[in-house]
Amino acid sequence: MPYDNWTKELPFAITVCDKDGKIIVMNDKSVKTFEKYGGEQLLGHSLFDCHKGETGEKLASLLSSGNTNCYTIEKAGNRKMIYQSPWFENGHYMGFVELSFQLPSEIPHFVRS
Repeated sequence: MPYDNWTKELPFAITVCDKDGKIIVMNDKSVKTFEKYGGEQLLGHSLFDCHKGETGEKLASLLSSGNTNCYTIEKAGNRKMIYQSPWFENGHYMGFVELSFQLPSEIPHFVRS
């Protein structure tokens, strides 16, 4: 398929793990985002290696329940949206995908009918 690599250079981080929490895909922005933790070397490693305590418990809950998780964070004055959702292949639960992108300081909000 000519579009196999369409996520590689997107301007937001995409990180994918299997149902056991092992990182299996990182696009370029994800590698850069997690550079100080190993970047591309994180591929094949468990998310539980860097998520301990309360965050590890939350991760375990998400992986077992298949629920979506969405929240915002702020680091060094930059606001980000984090969206974590289960992914499926042929109807079978396979793991989680996380999208992370920077939010502008002002975001228009539209209510459509």
